[in-house]
Amino acid sequence: MSENKRSKTVLGTMNHYASSVFAPGARAFSRFHARMNGNVVGKVLDLYFRAPTFALTVRGRKSGQPRTVMLILTRRGDDILVGGSNGGNPKLPAWYLNLRDAGVATVQVAGEEWAVTFREVEGTERDECWTLLNSTYRHFDTYQQLTDRKIPVAVLERA
Repeated sequence: MSENKRSKTVLGTMNHYASSVFAPGARAFSRFHARMNGNVVGKVLDLYFRAPTFALTVRGRKSGQPRTVMLILTRRGDDILVGGSNGGNPKLPAWYLNLRDAGVATVQVAGEEWAVTFREVEGTERDECWTLLNSTYRHFDTYQQLTDRKIPVAVLERA
C-alpha cells in the first residue's frame, strides 16, 4: 500500500471514530467551527480538514431554528456539492436530514452569502459528483467503506 493511500485510510478512519466514539465532542467541535467561521480561529480550524469549507444554514426539521454547520466546499460551476457522509457512521447527519426536509438553505462562502435549493442526485450524475467530492476531500471513499448505507450526494443550486 502506498504511503498516500495509507495516509488516506488512516486519516479517514480516525475522523470516522472521532465522530462516532466521541460524538458529543465532534458535535461541539462542529458548533465551535461554525461560530468561528470567517475569523482567524476558523481559518486555523479549516486546516484540520485540509480542504476548503463553507457554512450551511438550514432550518431544523424538529426545532424550526436555524442550524449552521461547516462542510467541505466542492464546487461544480455555480453549484455546491455535498455528501451526507457523517464520517461513515450508520446514520445520516442531522444537517442532511434538515436540508432534505427544508429543500432550501443559505450558504456562506468566503464572506459571500446566498440562498440555495437542495437536489439529491442519483445514477450517473451522482457518480460524477462523488468523484468531484473525493477530489476535494479524499476521505469520502474511506467513509463509504466504513458504512453499509450508500452515502447520499446532493447539489445546492443558487436560488
